[in-house]
Amino acid sequence: MRARLELAGYLRDLALLNVAIDSKRWSCYLVKLVVTELVKDDPVRERVSMNQNKTKKQVQFELTENTRDAVIVWTRSPEMIGRRFMFPSRFHDRPHISTRHYGRLVSDWLTSIGLEPRGYDTHLLRRTKAAEIYRKTGNLRAVQLLLGNTKVDSTVRYLGVELEDALTIAEGIDI
Repeated sequence: MRARLELAGYLRDLALLNVAIDSKRWSCYLVKLVVTELVKDDPVRERVSMNQNKTKKQVQFELTENTRDAVIVWTRSPEMIGRRFMFPSRFHDRPHISTRHYGRLVSDWLTSIGLEPRGYDTHLLRRTKAAEIYRKTGNLRAVQLLLGNTKVDSTVRYLGVELEDALTIAEGIDI
């Protein structure tokens, strides 16, 4: 998807896709990101802290170099002059894109790479990096913290961790 968005010159969509994957945030938080939460005095922050309404906790996330590059290009574009929100709406009565619009964008991105969008949703992007971190490390606690979950059980259900995963991890540990 990234390559298609880059080739097409879709600056906003590329920044949105990258931030969605890196931030591991729900769409309701993602669409409301303010430029100053990601960009401070021109450089894009490597780490960002956000309040999570549901748990009332601060959740941190990192922005990879590719994401920082996409964000800086997007925020310097003419469409972003004087804009407060990272992903502004084209409608003057709405300050940022809606979660519904974000969902349509994700569907369009999936279609563009030949996938059937009905099998996916915006949570696909929230789950992507978290699942990869878990797959590479087996560290549920780290993933729990990154997702902002209060209970490890929620993280287990969210990632779809099964007994087979646990046994595979246990087999790799030699005491």
